[in-house]
Amino acid sequence: MPVPVAPGRWPVLGHTPSMLRHRFGFTAGLPKHSDVVKIFLGTMPTYFVTSPELTYQVLTDGSNFRKGAMFDKFQPYIGTGLLLSNGPFHLRQRRLIQPAFRHERIAHYSATMVRAAREMAESWRPGEVRQIDHDMQGLAVTIVGETLFSTELGKQATDEARRSIFIIIKQGMIRALSPGFVERLPIAGNREFDQAVARMKAVVFKVIADWRAQGVDRGDLLSTLLLAADDDGESMSDQQVYDEVLSMLTAGIETTALALAWLFHEIARHPEVERRLHAEVDEVLGGRPVTFADVPELTYTRQVVNEVLRMYPVWILMRRSTAAVDLGGVAIPAGAEVTVSPHMLHFDSRFYGEPDRFDPDRWQPEKMEKLPRGAFIPFGAGVRQCMGNTFAQTEIVIAAATVAARWRLVPVADQPVRVKFTSAAYPSRMPMTVTARNQ
Repeated sequence: MPVPVAPGRWPVLGHTPSMLRHRFGFTAGLPKHSDVVKIFLGTMPTYFVTSPELTYQVLTDGSNFRKGAMFDKFQPYIGTGLLLSNGPFHLRQRRLIQPAFRHERIAHYSATMVRAAREMAESWRPGEVRQIDHDMQGLAVTIVGETLFSTELGKQATDEARRSIFIIIKQGMIRALSPGFVERLPIAGNREFDQAVARMKAVVFKVIADWRAQGVDRGDLLSTLLLAADDDGESMSDQQVYDEVLSMLTAGIETTALALAWLFHEIARHPEVERRLHAEVDEVLGGRPVTFADVPELTYTRQVVNEVLRMYPVWILMRRSTAAVDLGGVAIPAGAEVTVSPHMLHFDSRFYGEPDRFDPDRWQPEKMEKLPRGAFIPFGAGVRQCMGNTFAQTEIVIAAATVAARWRLVPVADQPVRVKFTSAAYPSRMPMTVTARNQ
């Protein structure tokens, strides 16, 4: 089957300028061409998959696909943690880390989530204007940082993550989509990226060395990583532990921070959604702080979270074929780059009626059952699915319920919010006025 080439290709630079300028608009237009469309990142051809069925095949077929070129560009800086590793090494690391994300461990971490969310909510004052996107970034960094590191030295690592992680994510995405020579140019973005990575590496290795010297299980994620051993009794090296820490910081902060910011933005724009969410929080909590046991009972809140994750997901993911494979009648050669887009699928009107409309009711169980596999992939799928997905969803529900129990957040009328496109959907700004619910 012939593969159409997407419009908007530039000489030498390929589709990269069109993708960086139009982001979601570019990828949203690809399904009309075919289930598989060829695009060029610079001179490198990639096969862009536009159907949920083929996307699911790519994401779950661990024998024929591995992480692709986008992740190769991150690897020299972020290492070979779960986010970037492949093959047997990835499976080994996944087995070593799995115990850290079991149900009982997330229940343990939830105490940190509750405390951090309460401290944030209690620091606000009625009538003040907060930059909610900044507050949610700070909350996400605090929660991931404190579950990773429980010592005083660990607080330095958390502070550095607050300073550097979003630089690494933003500039890293630009590097991943750009020709190789761009990362060698003496430009501000490259300097910021390199300096941020160097700072994170220095402070995390210092925390690891301190743990090795003490050798005490502190019940945090770092202890879990350092104490883990495979079937042969082999544990992780300091470099492997660092790689996993940076993977957790990178993957564990962006999605949660953005989801929480957009959640408060969307419920403020939809009064009926806000009313129903507040009513459920009041009924389930009865005026007391939220607990881990409450999360399954907050059913409408979780529907709201799902709708936010649908509307504001990761933009694109890349894989590389390790053998010749058939994708919907298209012969993909070994070594080919394959791209999928959670955002494109989440806005496909074939699966979501009026996809631009914020509608938590589309996540009622009977409606969810009708979605094809691959149509909703906020955390990926298969063996590459984000291991921290339950951690993240628990964190979002707890933070949303904690804030909603006490406050309403009202948009500032003369400061509209726009979406900025990087690796995911960032708000241009998000000023909101804090209003007590009993007013």
